[in-house]
Amino acid sequence: MKNLNLIKRTKRKKSVRIKVKGDALRPRLTVYRSNKNIYAQIINDEAGRTLVSASSIAKAAGESKIKSKTEKGLTNKTAQAYEVGLTLAQKAMKKQIAQVRFDRGASKYHGRVKAF
Repeated sequence: MKNLNLIKRTKRKKSVRIKVKGDALRPRLTVYRSNKNIYAQIINDEAGRTLVSASSIAKAAGESKIKSKTEKGLTNKTAQAYEVGLTLAQKAMKKQIAQVRFDRGASKYHGRVKAF
């Protein structure tokens, strides 16, 4: 028998994915939050390609801005999520992606996902 939390998480993810589809004009920005890290991708669903990606594991998320965000009351993981969001936005602007559709996956729009 499956874990009840896994079933609920899968149901939430499917309900969001039904509503959010990415195309060439507005690709889908998907966010995955694990216990330690946060990952994000901008995906064109029509072509089935990942256009841009970023994560808190990558060294592009610098430590200098994280300290300043922590002083403003954000926790360290929340500050990392904010930094990953900035990094992904810079990469998207280089590829001339101005608008996206936000796919929060099975996570609530709260905390680290909101800071992203």
